[in-house]
Amino acid sequence: MKTSWADRFRIFLANRLYTSFFGMAVEEWFKLLRKHGFAVDAPYLPRAALMTLTSVLTSLIGAYENRKYGPKLADVKVRPPLFILGHWRSGTTHLHNLLAQDEQFAYPNMWQVLNPHTFLTTERYSAIMKLAAPKTRLIDNVTFANDVPSEDEFATCGSLCSPCVGWIFPQWVDHYDRYLTFRGVPEVEVDRWKAALILLYKKLTLKFGRPLVLKAPPHTGRIALLLEMFPDARFVHIHRDPFAVFLSARRWIPVMERASRLHNARSPEDIDARIIRRYKALYDAFFEERGLIPDGQFHEIRFEDLERDPVAQLRELYERLGIPGFEEFEPSLKQYVGSVSGYRKNEFPELPTGLREKIAHAWERSFEEWGYLRD
Repeated sequence: MKTSWADRFRIFLANRLYTSFFGMAVEEWFKLLRKHGFAVDAPYLPRAALMTLTSVLTSLIGAYENRKYGPKLADVKVRPPLFILGHWRSGTTHLHNLLAQDEQFAYPNMWQVLNPHTFLTTERYSAIMKLAAPKTRLIDNVTFANDVPSEDEFATCGSLCSPCVGWIFPQWVDHYDRYLTFRGVPEVEVDRWKAALILLYKKLTLKFGRPLVLKAPPHTGRIALLLEMFPDARFVHIHRDPFAVFLSARRWIPVMERASRLHNARSPEDIDARIIRRYKALYDAFFEERGLIPDGQFHEIRFEDLERDPVAQLRELYERLGIPGFEEFEPSLKQYVGSVSGYRKNEFPELPTGLREKIAHAWERSFEEWGYLRD
């Protein structure tokens, strides 16, 4: 199917506007550039210039926002959140969108996570960005807009302690992937990331006054850290056929890096190795720390079951986690499910036998844990 010139233009703008913010203030942005020796390849100089401009604006508006809201934020108490866990492309976005229909929860949207220093001030003007946005995400057919639920991890990029920063400097992804689990990371960096996350949660709590439902795949490997911050938090983990996850991630990573990078990309072989390595790192930590979650605060969902009967799966989730109000939530849930019933998933080719065997070996525990076929 052909893409219209208008859609191509919106995608072009979205690549440069949405993914050029990363929520960084000017001091954070220049700290990142200095860290990498200002290593921006020539084709990406315009993108770096735009990121510089937006970082200056962020600092200016952020200073005003801090003066206006800082005293109020000091007294804000974040209520125990509901964390959605699961590797990228496992159905976390679908589950987040479903839970976001329940008005007893609040959630971070796209504008808020890309503008964590300024959204309390700037969100009222965010509608103008609709002119630049494509109707769906760059990686699939999921709705893309300022107000859709989004990953809180984006809001921590200014800490320079997030794996998302690796999209900007893809040749350094191994360095930034250590922030998937924060194992072996200096305490000062952990504290910097936590401060960025808590600031977002406090601002959202100030704005909405409701418990948060949150989704960020890296949280899958940070259960101990999240429990330290929120001992009463609830967790729901969603898993999917690992082969399907690999194929979808294989498409997703180049798209995100192409939209964000400041130097040349890695080879496809590097991407395959990275997917295998980071999935294993996340789930090694997940399986080790899952038992730390107190009884009644953890539930697990199979993506294929959620896809088949989302209403029944969410009813069970509410029962297992002791979340009240499902009867009141059910009508709006069913309405939303009906509105996305025509969604078309991406299609992918078969994996070569050798690569399938490599994935099956590296991710053996996940296949066994959830009963997915390895051949």
